[in-house]
Amino acid sequence: MDNKLKERFMERWGTYFPGISLPIVFFYSDNEKDASRVKGPKDVTEHRCVIADIARAAKGRSLAFDVSSLGCEGGKRYLGFSEVLRPNFEYFLSYGIPREMEGERYKKSPEFVTETMKTSPKFEAPAPFIIFKPWDMINEDENPDAVIFFGTPDVISGLFTLANYDEGEPNGVFSPFGAGCSTIVTYPYLENRSARPRCVLGMFDISARPCVAANTLTFAAPFDKFVRMVDNMDESFLAMESWRIVKRRLARS
Repeated sequence: MDNKLKERFMERWGTYFPGISLPIVFFYSDNEKDASRVKGPKDVTEHRCVIADIARAAKGRSLAFDVSSLGCEGGKRYLGFSEVLRPNFEYFLSYGIPREMEGERYKKSPEFVTETMKTSPKFEAPAPFIIFKPWDMINEDENPDAVIFFGTPDVISGLFTLANYDEGEPNGVFSPFGAGCSTIVTYPYLENRSARPRCVLGMFDISARPCVAANTLTFAAPFDKFVRMVDNMDESFLAMESWRIVKRRLARS
């Protein structure tokens, strides 16, 4: 990635979002690079949400995952390492099976789950590792697929408005139903390869919410779209009094 872009964004982020942590990025790689490899659960039956691990990258660590790092079948699917879902997934996501499985009740019936999965996107990871890095740790030879922000409503509102700044159509940002990891990896990864990449608002997954702070959502920008957002910052609402009022509150918090 161009170091000039890296520095330009950091300067503007500090100006318009004072005191707010930098985002993280992800990309795929044939090796671990300079990131710490995440070890999977010792017990193969243990479930561990990948969001808990990814959140560590938001606190200043570079992390590398391969399929063995993941303790969740959903995580393996939504990071592109497997298409397999747990047996009777349609019952697991809905009302369960008496005396066998307690359902999560995120969908009214197994039939609704089946319909949802027909349109659920999937992809194959292009390399054995997915790397998550804080923005300021990106190297010049690394090309992010997407930029992920963990933010409060004030921060998300600024990103949301900036993403729609150069769009005539009102849905420059969308919020699909899905696992937390799908909204920060699957959807932005695929959007980055579309003719009109959109940003993804996420972390509405109730099961993943305990892995992030109570007032936190995610905003994932496909990288090509993100570059446009950076280019637009100085001429946008961010330089106006309406944002200065919000910015003062950000600085106080």
